[in-house]
Amino acid sequence: MKQIFAGVFKDGNRIYTVNLTPGKNVYGEKLVGKQTDANGVMQLREWDPKRSKLGAAIVNGIKEMPIKEGNIVLYLGASTGTTISHVSDIIGKDGFVYGIEFAERVLRSLIDLSNVRKNIAAIKADARKPEEYKWVESCDVIFADVAQPDETQIALRNCKVFLKKGGYLLISIKSQSIDVTKKPKEIYEQEKKKIEMAGMTVIQMIDLEPHEEKHALILARFD
Repeated sequence: MKQIFAGVFKDGNRIYTVNLTPGKNVYGEKLVGKQTDANGVMQLREWDPKRSKLGAAIVNGIKEMPIKEGNIVLYLGASTGTTISHVSDIIGKDGFVYGIEFAERVLRSLIDLSNVRKNIAAIKADARKPEEYKWVESCDVIFADVAQPDETQIALRNCKVFLKKGGYLLISIKSQSIDVTKKPKEIYEQEKKKIEMAGMTVIQMIDLEPHEEKHALILARFD
């Protein structure tokens, strides 16, 4: 077991985060042992890359992890909370993540998660309308996973409102949601150019196959 990023560990092809709520899992993931560190008990949660675009990006070789301890994160399309729970682990008790979700059915699970993990806020809102949650504070990282034809524009609109100078955008590109007539790599390049034209620096684009079919994740910085 070795640490590959702050708060993220790897053992072979498996990745883990330090469990913020020891003894409790979120989506049936494996809990690994208990180790004693300077802060007491540390327990690891396995991070399934087939259920998390960010997890898939880490397994596939993301070079930089912008999400760090103490960060403020805005998560667009938080769904039931699988990935956001690992973000919660990484940012720790001094960080906070705002989870935006529009679908009521999955929002209920996110609310339940936020009741257990106090560094998560579950917010029912439309990510296309950041004015609905304009009270959210400035963020170090925006993670976008909304799977819409205009998903890049949605992410950039939120960046304009909430992202700090020097902050990062992580966006999951689902090619089939944007244009089924084009090859996925064409879509990825197309969306990358949109991000660059908005004045952001693209650091890396990671294909998420075989964990997520016809998906890529783009990491960009707001300089």
